[in-house]
Amino acid sequence: MLTRSEEDHIKAVHALLGDGGSASTKDVAERLGTKASSVTVMLKKLAEKGLLAHEPYYGVKLTAKGRAAALKLVRKHRLWETFLVERMGFAWDEVHEVAEQLEHVRSEQLTDRLAAYLGDPAFDPHGDPIPDRHGRIPARDLRPLASAAEGDRVRIAAVKDGSDALLHLLGRKGISIGKLVEVKAKQAFDHSLELQDKEGRSIALSAQAAAHLWVESAAGRKTRNR
Repeated sequence: MLTRSEEDHIKAVHALLGDGGSASTKDVAERLGTKASSVTVMLKKLAEKGLLAHEPYYGVKLTAKGRAAALKLVRKHRLWETFLVERMGFAWDEVHEVAEQLEHVRSEQLTDRLAAYLGDPAFDPHGDPIPDRHGRIPARDLRPLASAAEGDRVRIAAVKDGSDALLHLLGRKGISIGKLVEVKAKQAFDHSLELQDKEGRSIALSAQAAAHLWVESAAGRKTRNR
């Protein structure tokens, strides 16, 4: 049984690790908005419980036990975000803080029933993968929107590390998960993008906003008249 603070630290380490590497005390402290000294004490406690492994000069990594605990939290968080958007009418920029509270509900039966009620979704409203009850994560072939070339037709698949302010901005511009767009222009000066949706509406997007968007190929490249 872990405390809420312990769970928050495990999830923070998991988020910082991504697909590899390690997380420093400073990184965890910045992510949680707390003091490094407090994080040091907590990470030591989690290491004693077999959830973390510390490597001198490199930081901490999750053990198999720690990763399993982190994935359970991630699963609950993303399921609750999906529930709040799809069933409760919340906007995608309104759900993070609420889901942060709900993810600490301990009942695995509730989590499984929530997943079944939602139809066992593979991705949350921000396009992030939802681990299944065994910790397996669905995979997709994604690339940054910024890497798309003029003429590429792509589908918006995920918003990575997006703040509520960014999500609100994207929502106002009509950007959502699953939206099909064509890259009409890329500006050399500031790397901003001009997109066009299938209804013909133009969407201007700064490089800063585009950096958080990941896409998957849609109908390939549009054939240009020569």
